[in-house]
Amino acid sequence: MQTLKKTFLLLLLAACWACSSTKTETGKTDVVTMDQLAERYVKTLLKLGQYDSDVVDAYYGPEEWKPTGEAADSLPAEEFLAEFKAIQQQLEAQETDKLPVDENRRLVMFKKQVLAAITKVEMMQGKKYSFDEEARLLYDAVPPHYELAHFDSILTAIDRELPGKGSISERWDAYRVKFEIPKAKLDAVFKAAIAEARNRTKVHYKLPENENFKLEFVTDKAWSGYNYYKGKGYSLIQINTDFPIYIERAIDLASHEGYPGHHVFNVLLEQNLVDKKGWKEYSIYPLFSPQSLIAEGSANYGIDVAFPAKERIKFEKEVLFPLAGLNAAEADRYYAILGKMGQLDFAGNESARLYLDGKISREQAADMLVKYNMYPKDKALQRTRFMDKYRSYVINYNLGKQLVRNYIETNGGTEDNPAKRWELFGELLSNPATASMLK
Repeated sequence: MQTLKKTFLLLLLAACWACSSTKTETGKTDVVTMDQLAERYVKTLLKLGQYDSDVVDAYYGPEEWKPTGEAADSLPAEEFLAEFKAIQQQLEAQETDKLPVDENRRLVMFKKQVLAAITKVEMMQGKKYSFDEEARLLYDAVPPHYELAHFDSILTAIDRELPGKGSISERWDAYRVKFEIPKAKLDAVFKAAIAEARNRTKVHYKLPENENFKLEFVTDKAWSGYNYYKGKGYSLIQINTDFPIYIERAIDLASHEGYPGHHVFNVLLEQNLVDKKGWKEYSIYPLFSPQSLIAEGSANYGIDVAFPAKERIKFEKEVLFPLAGLNAAEADRYYAILGKMGQLDFAGNESARLYLDGKISREQAADMLVKYNMYPKDKALQRTRFMDKYRSYVINYNLGKQLVRNYIETNGGTEDNPAKRWELFGELLSNPATASMLK
């Protein structure tokens, strides 16, 4: 019986080695191709997604690659780690000097994605990382640190702009009520914003003829908007109506979730990398990966690409304010204040870092969001739910936008050269990219 067990074990090990390498007649190990590794990577991620539904944000690869069996009762972490690490070793063995430039970029990105997958499995297994280390391993970026005094000085400037009496957050809440979109008007306002964003984007990018989306309004979510890309140019865009939605969010979400944001990002990746080049690792979008920093950063910067400041406020005054039944007389002042508030974005990262590193409580984290990001207390507590669920993912919105902006504008895509900006933005969306590559 012991002999049979040993024989079976040896056969099993041999089979596992055969999966990751092959031998030539001279005894040398042949490196597995990236296409072969891509298939293994995608299939393994799909299986991992059975244990955490957030792992796979989108999949539009072969149907037969999806797992058919039921997931085990508990996470077989060591099996997942062994497979991802085997893929990682084979990627390291690739002969980079023989690869063309685009394949080299593919390899760099692939390695980062696999490292993130390994890290995610370890976290699902119970391993704890600091906020900064987790961000580096998952998203290939280390968020900057800011002293709270930096944000206090910005609050002082905002304080001078706001009318009324009371705390800054109280006065902001009272002031912005006049910019809230009535629920009965949400559908019309959002559809107009998405249509305009789509028209502006299609002037610059050739999208599939049948590309489209469905818009839904939902409740009880940890996020304000979400794009579920279904493949073949189709997305489901959901907008959370748990809290009031203000007029600026129409273009923000239309561009971020739709055009030229997440929807276009996924369309271009599928069109250029999956369909044209056959790079199947891009048929899956793992949420906790470097791809997310580019996805969220480009989606946020894409708002400015599609709607430069002067064009945006003109469109809102002429189209969206009337559709929402709002008075545009205060629009210029409102957007000036919003511009200053945008400088407080990184305060949310500091709140998340302190909270997730165990240095402050949930209540204290929410209080920071109330003070520095002007959240109503109930919405601030909702944001801590987002932190619980997605952790260091919060860096992808603001740090991602900053990195994308710096990359595009440093290379000539400035506001006074919109054609170049659209060109560089489209190239970024259509090619392998990770934070450390945006130099």
